[in-house]
Amino acid sequence: MDFEFTEEQRLLRESLDRLLGDSYEFAQRKTYLAEPDGFSRAMWAQYAELGLLGLPFAEEHGGFGGSAVDVMIVMEAFGRVLALEPYLATVVLAGKAIEHAATPAQKETLIPQIADGSLRLAVAHGERQARYDLNDVVTTAKKAGSGWRLDGAKSVVVHGDSADKLIVSARISGDRHDPGGIGLFLVDAQASGVARRAYPMRDGTHAADIALSGVEAEALGEPGAALAVIEHIAEAAIAATSAEAVGAMETMLNMTVEYLKTRVQFGRPIGDNQALQHRATEMMIAMEQGRSLAMLASVMVDDEDVAKRAQDLSTAKVGVGQAARFVSQNAVQLHGGIGMTDEYAVGHYFRRCMVIEHSFGDTGYHLSKLAAQIG
Repeated sequence: MDFEFTEEQRLLRESLDRLLGDSYEFAQRKTYLAEPDGFSRAMWAQYAELGLLGLPFAEEHGGFGGSAVDVMIVMEAFGRVLALEPYLATVVLAGKAIEHAATPAQKETLIPQIADGSLRLAVAHGERQARYDLNDVVTTAKKAGSGWRLDGAKSVVVHGDSADKLIVSARISGDRHDPGGIGLFLVDAQASGVARRAYPMRDGTHAADIALSGVEAEALGEPGAALAVIEHIAEAAIAATSAEAVGAMETMLNMTVEYLKTRVQFGRPIGDNQALQHRATEMMIAMEQGRSLAMLASVMVDDEDVAKRAQDLSTAKVGVGQAARFVSQNAVQLHGGIGMTDEYAVGHYFRRCMVIEHSFGDTGYHLSKLAAQIG
């Protein structure tokens, strides 16, 4: 298999590194985090100009026909600077829902608005009682004329506080754990009956708990068999956040090596200590293992073999999570006391990696899933 990037992909990476290098220094990131939405709308507009927001969508619907590997390049670049904008929520999660569930008319309406930056979306699926079980849905949808009415609650909706529209999962039939009878619905975030409670997560990024009371909604495609789409959304999220974690690991490793070279103790750099050199080498090996698994996830995320795809994505989730934890913990430890301070960047990278590890199924969940798949 050829693991080399194409010329277009190399240019994409270089363009992103230039843009983010000029606009996303750690001090500048703090100003973005302090904005009302918790991210920079100016940067969001620049992503649209660069074509990033329409990257994975088909050209006939106003996108650029990019691949999952192209998205991996974007997410890895975002991970290197801890970018805050809702690319994962709008382009990856909602984008995958639209790609696999929406009608042609809905795609023609929604995708151009995503691509030009005028529409931000969030996927509201997780519920308080569900943990990581994707088929555990108690929010209900009832037919109301030509539309639907939703009642229920959703938890930890990433960037749900600033989204213009929500893609909400709801049950139209069956019991709580029934894999059938689940639909996806498009809801205006400002609609009557929608209540959003916003809060920052441990890494500073924004999320919201959302209550729905008799909310008018439009079905996204044909409701009733959405679980397969929801599973595919989660797999796309795993691939994207795996790449983001690799980018974060790369920055943490570079920061740590630089610190070992410049921190002087007892008259010489602490990096002269062979044990610390070995630790930095182990960090690099873990990062490269994570990079290989993130590439596997990106290559497999649209594979038609559903069982093989699920197994490979769980494998990547476990491996990248373990690598990110090892690199993060060692980066903080090798920086000593400064690594624990809020003013220094490495701790923020650590927290982002820990949030990623616990998103879309943590390591223990996916290990159990793999054990069941392997038998």
